[in-house]
Amino acid sequence: MSKNPHADKAAACFEEGFSCSQAVLATYGEMYGLTRERALKISQAFGGGMARMGETCGAVTGAFMVIGLKYGRIRAEDESARDKTYGLVLEFVRRFKARHGSIVCRELIGQDMSTAEGLKLAHDSRVIPTHCPGFIRAAAEILDEIL
Repeated sequence: MSKNPHADKAAACFEEGFSCSQAVLATYGEMYGLTRERALKISQAFGGGMARMGETCGAVTGAFMVIGLKYGRIRAEDESARDKTYGLVLEFVRRFKARHGSIVCRELIGQDMSTAEGLKLAHDSRVIPTHCPGFIRAAAEILDEIL
């Protein structure tokens, strides 16, 4: 166990078999009024860089959803809430990129899971269980720093 209980909880959720995005949102969702079940459902489509397209890392999109849950606007005219949310997303990205060099799933894991061959290579090389827990932990650590 690390010194960060959110990082540990998110990594454990991933180890249960959930995606990176699910692990991050489910870890924080209840703090902001979202049940675990609802968080898992909402974030499902974002795994694998958004439905295995290899785009934005699921740990990152999960973190964006957490930031939105805490600070997102609920009134169209609330520009300050929008600006705060966007500012925190940009700060999150800056810190994540400083640690890992990218927020793009296929760049982070070195495999393109959008093809059947790439998905097989990702599974055969065990890149997902060896790399993704670190991205999930980083997302939780950064969230705890900026929220």
